[in-house]
Amino acid sequence: MDAALTALLGEGRHAVLTADAGPEKRYRQWLAVRRGAVHAVIGTRAAMFAPVQDLGLVALWDDGDDSHSEPHAPQPHAREVLLLRAAQDRCGFLLGGWSCTVEAAQLVETGWARPLVAVRDRVRTAAPLVRTVGDGDLARDEAARAARLPTLAWQAVREGLRSGPVLVQVPRRGYVPRMACAACRAPARCRHCAGPLEAPDAAALTCGWCGRPEEKWHCPECGGFRLRAQVVGARRTAEELGRAFPAVPVRTSGREQVLDTVPGTPALVVSTPGAEPVAEGGYAAALLLDGWAMLGRPDLRAGEDALRRWIGAAALVRPQTVGGTVVVVAEPTLRPVQALVRWDPVGHAVRELGERAELGFPPVSRMAAVSGAPDAVSAFLAAVELPAEAEVLGPVPLPVTSAGRPRRVGAPPPGERWERALVRVPPGSGAALAAALKAAQAARTARGASASGEAGAGAVRVRVDPPDIG
Repeated sequence: MDAALTALLGEGRHAVLTADAGPEKRYRQWLAVRRGAVHAVIGTRAAMFAPVQDLGLVALWDDGDDSHSEPHAPQPHAREVLLLRAAQDRCGFLLGGWSCTVEAAQLVETGWARPLVAVRDRVRTAAPLVRTVGDGDLARDEAARAARLPTLAWQAVREGLRSGPVLVQVPRRGYVPRMACAACRAPARCRHCAGPLEAPDAAALTCGWCGRPEEKWHCPECGGFRLRAQVVGARRTAEELGRAFPAVPVRTSGREQVLDTVPGTPALVVSTPGAEPVAEGGYAAALLLDGWAMLGRPDLRAGEDALRRWIGAAALVRPQTVGGTVVVVAEPTLRPVQALVRWDPVGHAVRELGERAELGFPPVSRMAAVSGAPDAVSAFLAAVELPAEAEVLGPVPLPVTSAGRPRRVGAPPPGERWERALVRVPPGSGAALAAALKAAQAARTARGASASGEAGAGAVRVRVDPPDIG
């Protein structure tokens, strides 16, 4: 975007607001925007607050990417902030992406926005050919089951390497991020903190939580001493493909090093989701491995997120009119897989929106998560004056977080037992729910400042429309 605006407007006619620029340059850019010296701003999540003078258009690309959601309070989402700015400044609002979120489908269904989509003939001409490999295909190919690459995938790689690079998307980074007993398939865990054991390279075995090395592991279930890979990461996949195609260069793109572009010459490019580099002339083929890892997450958005990551990688492949092929290793009967085959993310989002409306899930309804110690949550729910139409679900226990394990925002501190209650209200009552929760939280904080007994009950965390509803 920076290069495109420089070519269109000229040097110094727009501002770029990103954390990588450093505080001095970022503040200088912000002052130029504030004083009206520049009238175009691009950037990452924080650019949603840029004080652009005489705002005429706000635009957001790929609103389903979780990097658009601020993890710190008050946890704004770039889409919601830009929607408010567009309404207040009466300017244009543009939401784009290869995929379509449920929130975007709701904007169109309510009449607030209009769809800008290509006709089906144009889509079929520009999209690659998508083929699927399900459990039935793997069952008929035992060698492919062990290698995670069925015959169809091998053929697609061989054919693609004749004319250009081939993209391989792997959901997990690292070498072998999850291990299991080779005999009983029980997950291999650390003796000290019960964290998952992983192999950062071909020889070492360490805990993924506390980092302690494990040299004499044995299975507590069956007593076995042999391990197998439960989940294979991008580095191990690149190593296996390098041995299978020794004459072809293998490049990796992920957390350690993200590639921007790769040449259009034959090569294997192994990438984690979101780090796929752009190939000159497009990829000849793409493999989307381990679809179960993304579809099997206990999350309301698992299917939507999987489709978004798949279609983002498939969009980098050449059209099927020139031989572009995508092979996805996932059960073909699942709805996200079918949406990818048909290249119909809008239809998937509309159907998902309809089902959420029947179940009362966001974004059709407004929902708030109240989490904390059991006594604190019970006291908070008893004190808050919820709207008459509010429905309280729970509370239910949250998984206990072990020491050393990476903790998500809103998760309980290590070793503490927390509960979470969900408060749901119908459309139109979201503001009343937020006001009631805010008043109860303020009153509780005031009582805690004056009463030592209340302060010992622990914190209560409140989040409206949490993104991780399981």
